[in-house]
Amino acid sequence: MPISARFRPRRLLALATDSLPARAYLGLVALGVVVLFLAPDSPYAMAPALLTAPLSFLPVVLPFGAGTAGGGAAEVAAAVLYGGWLLLCALVNAAAFGALARRPDRATDRAPAARPRRTLLAAAVDNWPARAYVAVVAAALGTFLYAVLLSPDPGFAGIWPLIAAAPLSFLAVAVSAPAEYSLPWLGTLVFSVGVALAGLVNAVLIGRLARRIGGPPSRG
Repeated sequence: MPISARFRPRRLLALATDSLPARAYLGLVALGVVVLFLAPDSPYAMAPALLTAPLSFLPVVLPFGAGTAGGGAAEVAAAVLYGGWLLLCALVNAAAFGALARRPDRATDRAPAARPRRTLLAAAVDNWPARAYVAVVAAALGTFLYAVLLSPDPGFAGIWPLIAAAPLSFLAVAVSAPAEYSLPWLGTLVFSVGVALAGLVNAVLIGRLARRIGGPPSRG
């Protein structure tokens, strides 16, 4: 279905705050931020970044971020920018949960009379933001498979699909790890399938959010 190119920040903010799933998610992110400040050296300090993935991992490909060297003002500015970016990522993810929690209607969904499962999965492919995300995940996964199956030195190729399909892709790592020790090809297969499923979940959330923000106003 066509999605209007007009962006509506107020609708994004409303979706991020007007449903129980969205508010619960924001509360969980806030708890993660508290843990980050109380125990910055613990493994749980990664909670805010994981909870706001995959957008929160985008600065990984940039030459600056929260760990920018240079001291003083440079580090403070980088930390402030990264904190603002995490907040924006949290709002976008919360809005996606809010869009998923709302019941479909004729103004934003192409086939409300169809099976709920088909209607839900259609959000992953019937709008350009979701299709663009699916293309990114497919490219990352293709790069990984090429490196593992055809390249003599795969290196850290698995980091790209891991980041692209986060946070659920981390579960794919945990599930594929036991198989990797016994049968490497099975570990690769399990990881690839897990990343594909994680990317599908993210694409559905992106698609639902795109429908709600880009479509005509609805009562939800």
